[in-house]
Amino acid sequence: MVDEQEAATGAQPAPRMQVNAPVFYISAVLIVAFAAFGALFPDRAGDMFNSVQNFIVRDFGWFYIASVAGFLIFALYLMLSRYGDIKLGPDDSEPEYSYLSWFAMLFSAGMGIGLIFFGVAEPVQHYALPPVGEGKTVESARQAMVLTFFHWGLHAWAIYIVVGLALAYFSFRRGLPLTIRSALFPLIGRHIYGPVGHAIDIFAVLGTMFGVATSLGLGVLQVNAGFSHLFGIPTNSSVQLGREPINGGG
Repeated sequence: MVDEQEAATGAQPAPRMQVNAPVFYISAVLIVAFAAFGALFPDRAGDMFNSVQNFIVRDFGWFYIASVAGFLIFALYLMLSRYGDIKLGPDDSEPEYSYLSWFAMLFSAGMGIGLIFFGVAEPVQHYALPPVGEGKTVESARQAMVLTFFHWGLHAWAIYIVVGLALAYFSFRRGLPLTIRSALFPLIGRHIYGPVGHAIDIFAVLGTMFGVATSLGLGVLQVNAGFSHLFGIPTNSSVQLGREPINGGG
């Protein structure tokens, strides 16, 4: 019946979603393994993750700051140069959404619950426990706002811009898959279709999954605390697990 209707109207059937088996299954196994390790051995997992985080912050903090500054400079260069006029699609294509809809999607899907939580929690945390100096002072308050603007201002958006442009350019103008591996096509060429490309996508999936999980988890804690203060709803794991699908769907 559906085929007859499509033939009569000339409509094309919707493309079926294709699953990259190596990337999907390896990513799924690694995610389940990390989640199981954290659930079964929370203390050991916490110590290990804290050690890795401290090592990265201590030895590679300079690299993160320099990289973010590089993203911002590169994004400004693209905007002001002739490359800013390149369409992310065929030359005769037109925008599918208005500016208002586009900005709404950027803030809701791009930052979402992370901005709601850290927009308040981060400056308060840096004010009370600054990375340098004494807390709860005028200087720590000024430093807290500087760090918050650094994390959630132009620098953060510059990272989104560069990565988004790379994905869109190679997908919509070059016809490559809409995956992180495609952004590295100028560097590794046809190797994006082999094990090297699979490894790149697996790292991208893991980073995205754990990043989103962190934002959703912190958002659930915040919403649960707010409901507890307003309506007396208990603050416990059962309530937080019930809120998780709602936050994820939103």
